[in-house]
Amino acid sequence: MAEEYDEKTSELLVRKWRVKSALGALGQWQIEVGEPAPHGAGNLGCELIKESNANPIFMRKDTKMCFQWRIRNLPYPKDVYNVYVDQQERCVVVRTTNKKYYKKFSITDLERYQLPLDDSLLSFAYANCTLIISYQKPKEVLVAESELQKELKKELTRLCKN
Repeated sequence: MAEEYDEKTSELLVRKWRVKSALGALGQWQIEVGEPAPHGAGNLGCELIKESNANPIFMRKDTKMCFQWRIRNLPYPKDVYNVYVDQQERCVVVRTTNKKYYKKFSITDLERYQLPLDDSLLSFAYANCTLIISYQKPKEVLVAESELQKELKKELTRLCKN
């Protein structure tokens, strides 16, 4: 796992995972938080088929108090969207009443801490063709993140002294 933080605000910018294959080779980076790398970045080969710029783009960008996901390029008005928690599958579901968009995603941080999903902590907003879905972080996650920040600051000061 690799994480990138903002130096001034200590905000998590990118979290990505890399898993070894069955033969021991390193696989591709799987981005959990942050913007995905643009297609073709680091790839010198020529691409003949390219994804449309008008397709919805799904990404996660957390804040201090919320897990937050953004889905860009969704042109429908706010009242078309239905965002809710599916308790049986432990995921968040986004669907439109006009049946033009459907997405299910889990909250990996809550799965790591084995915490239940709470529908009352979920909210969403819509602006500039972007649906912004927020899930307030439970106290357990906030405490764990603050402890991690303290450890990172200790390690950083230790490294700066050497």
